[in-house]
Amino acid sequence: MYRTTARTHRASQVTVRVADRSDASSLARLAALDSAEALVGVTLLAEVNGETVAAVPLRGGRAIADPFRRTAAAIELLELRAAQLRGEARPGSAAGSYAGRLRALVRAPRSLPLR
Repeated sequence: MYRTTARTHRASQVTVRVADRSDASSLARLAALDSAEALVGVTLLAEVNGETVAAVPLRGGRAIADPFRRTAAAIELLELRAAQLRGEARPGSAAGSYAGRLRALVRAPRSLPLR
């Protein structure tokens, strides 16, 4: 039987924001933990409960993350936000997929010429 604990129900607060100069040490720590090069240029970072856990360059590139934490969802949020700020549709997103285009067509029907 599965037992729930107080830790199981604790919600995490996630913040996605642009990194500034004061985040240099946190980004260096993430790069070292992830065995990656430090990110250069404008960088988005994700904080969980105030701790930096992942970062991604705004212009695209490989994300860096704390390998000892569950960061897949944080990286997904970062990549989504980076794509939004670049003005791109994310590859594989609902808006760019065949199913997404069909849904958009159904939501906004257009008249079709009769043959």
